[in-house]
Formats: sequence, structure tokens, C-alpha cells
Amino acid sequence: MKNNIYSENKIADSLSDIKVSVEPEDLICYGFDASGIESRPSAVVWPKNTEEVVRVMKYAFENGISVTPRGAGTGMTGGAIPLNGSIVLSLEKMNKLVELDTNNLNVVVEPGIINGRLQRELERLGFFYPPDPASMNFCTIGGNAANNAGGPRALKYGVTRDYVMEIEAALPDGSVITTGVRTTKGVVGYDLTRLLTGSEGTLAVITRLRLRILPLPEEVITLLAMFDSLEASGSAVAKITASKIIPRTLEFMDAGTIAAVENFKPVGIPRDIEALLLIELDGHPAAITKQAERIIEICEALNADVKMAEDEAARDKLWEARRSISPALYHLNPTKINEDIVVPRDRIPDILKKLRGLSEESGIQIVNFGHAGDGNIHVNIMADKNDAEKYQKAESLVREIFDMTLRLGGAISGEHGIGITKAPYLGMEIKKHELELMKGIKTLFDPKNILNPGKIFI
Repeated sequence: MKNNIYSENKIADSLSDIKVSVEPEDLICYGFDASGIESRPSAVVWPKNTEEVVRVMKYAFENGISVTPRGAGTGMTGGAIPLNGSIVLSLEKMNKLVELDTNNLNVVVEPGIINGRLQRELERLGFFYPPDPASMNFCTIGGNAANNAGGPRALKYGVTRDYVMEIEAALPDGSVITTGVRTTKGVVGYDLTRLLTGSEGTLAVITRLRLRILPLPEEVITLLAMFDSLEASGSAVAKITASKIIPRTLEFMDAGTIAAVENFKPVGIPRDIEALLLIELDGHPAAITKQAERIIEICEALNADVKMAEDEAARDKLWEARRSISPALYHLNPTKINEDIVVPRDRIPDILKKLRGLSEESGIQIVNFGHAGDGNIHVNIMADKNDAEKYQKAESLVREIFDMTLRLGGAISGEHGIGITKAPYLGMEIKKHELELMKGIKTLFDPKNILNPGKIFI
């Protein structure tokens, strides 16, 4: 790579009418993401439209310069980290809601639009976009698509890929492709849209998306079920879904998570319980009232104390607590190892029991929360990097956790992706032949390996 050209400001001269910076403060600010990994870029570029993205990519391709696309930097696996002096291509200024088609229930957006902003604009008109990551008030739709983000509502409504209809993207050589269809159905050719969704910015730079939207549900009911037993909470998850009731959310928090949240942003959750489930139903009022009654029966049979949110303010207070978990955990420890394993729903009690045993055996606190309804548990190994011996021991637990997850028929990531942090473990889940096929796709799209190099594969 010819990344030494930045010292002479050649990129700024070549792209003079596009905002470019090589100032130290910008290089520092765009050199890290939520993973905590840091690597300074050689320059930061802020395109305002597809045409400017194309020019940046053509320049990079011609000069053999690596490029790292970036949304808001909320990713947990280092996907937006510019390795080896890459240019950071920040898409934050491409943040328009371009088109709203209520007749066909879809919307066209630029990649830099914030997920929460899109949610609020749609809700005012009586519609909603289901994918709702915990970082929805900060993360961008382009980043969500690049990582196939999920969220609490994924249990009922699915993840980002289920809502991406069309993608406009710039390839590493600067050529532009449009994948997918604007119709409800379309099966012509290979599904490149689903390939790009979740490719972590390694195949193309997303410049525009058409997303499916839905009408707002008539009513929402929110339940808080509190358990004295960790295993009972896991059993409740399996029993609820086995009862043929699919809530729109079924979130889990263990005792360590509850304590962290109550210390950080108290909402009145008892500190002496072992676990809780935050359960939400939506739809026709009569139907979800009956479903709520059945869920309460299931949980109370497992000795849970169940409360119903009285109004929207109470519901919002509970969800504010859920979305504050990540910052709350940093008050327990300045650093943590965050993993997002997935197991089949009926194996949730098993994985929770194994994680507790691993924590007790190692002497390292492991705090768990997440989307229990779809088996996606966020495992947080609480270790301070300043204690080198303890942190090294904590890192060694990751492979054990992944191994027990795979033995239960699970996957090592449900929504965070692979990025840098999970790359060493990719071979635990993906077989050699399939891995070679994936690498071949990367080479086909990006023969010079300039687009987000060093991610997913090592």
C-alpha cells in the first residue's frame, strides 16, 4: 500500500472539493470504535453523495490505498478500525431520508442516517422500521446493514437483512452497482443484496438503501418478570416460545447486569433477584391481552414476580434501563470483553448454567444479558486491562465460551459480526472449504484487497 502519500497531503490535493482531513485531532477521533481498539488512519474523508464516494474509491484503487468505510463507530468487533494507515471513509454526511413510499411500504435512505432518527420520523406518520439495535440513537443505517444488525424486536420481526430491499454501492474500483428489487418479490439471479448485508464493509461501500417498513401496531403491552433462579428465567424463555406465542421482544438480564444498571440509572428493579425478562407484545389489543395472561401464567409457575407497565412512561423507563446496560457495565470495570453468542432457544438454560460455572471456576465475573427470545446472549467478561495477568486469563475464556456455544448447536456471533476481535475464532465455526469460498468472493469483489482489509479473515 502507498499510504505514505498522506504525509505530502496528496490526497487533499487530488480530492480538493471533497472534505478531507489529515489533522491529528481528526485522525485520533476516527481511529477507534466501540471495541476499544485504536489504530490511526492516514486521512479522513467525508463524502456528501455517491459521486464523491466513487471519486474517493477510484483514487484509492488507482493508488493502491486501503479504505475503511465508517458509520458512527458503534460496532463492537473493530470493523471500523483503519488498519495499516487506511483512509477512513466517513459516511455520516450522507444522512438524508430520500423517499418515503407509503403505498408500497418502503423508504429510501442514505447510509449515514441515524437509526433512531428514522424510527422517529416514521412513527410520526404511523409506520415503523423494526430493526432496533441498543445503540439505535447513535448507530447509522449503513452500519446496521454492513453488520446485519439485530435488536430486541428481532425475535418477532427479524434482523436488518429482512428489511433491505435494494442497495446502491460503490465497488473498490469505483464502479457503482444496484442490487435487489423495489417490489415485494424478486428472484432474478443471485441475491447480492443479502450478500452485501452483513459483509462488514469488505466488499463494497453502501451509498443508498431501500428498506421495507411496516404500519405501527395497534397496541403494545410490556411485562417485567423477575426470577429468583437463573435457570428458571431460561426455562421461561423456552416455555413462552413453545406456547406458540411470539412476543416482539423477550430480553434477559442476570443479577450482575441488574446491579450495574441500578447503580448507573436506577429504575427500581429489586437487587436481590437472580434474573429478569423484559417481555413486550404488540398487535390487536384483545389478542395480546390474552397472550400476556398466558405469559404471566408461565412465569408465575416458575415462581416469578410479574409486573405490567402501566403506561408509556413506565414502558419507556424500563427500555431506558435496558439500553443503558453497555455504559453501566463500564462503571463496573473500565474494560470488558464483549461477546454475542447465540444458542437454540431451548438450550438457553444450559448456556446460562455453563457461563455461571465458568465464572465461578475462573474467579472472573461474567455478566450476561441480551435477546433471550432468539437465543442471542451478550456475554461480558469483566476484566481490567491494567491487570495484565487477569486480562490474559479473561481472554483465554473466550475460546472456552465459543466452544461450549458451538457444542450446543449455536454460533459465535449473532449481530456484532467478526471484524477484528472474532477473526481468530472464525475457523471454529466455518469449515475450511466454505471459508475458502468466502475468501474467493472477497477476491472477486476486491482484487487489490483495499476495502476494509484485515477484517473477518486473518
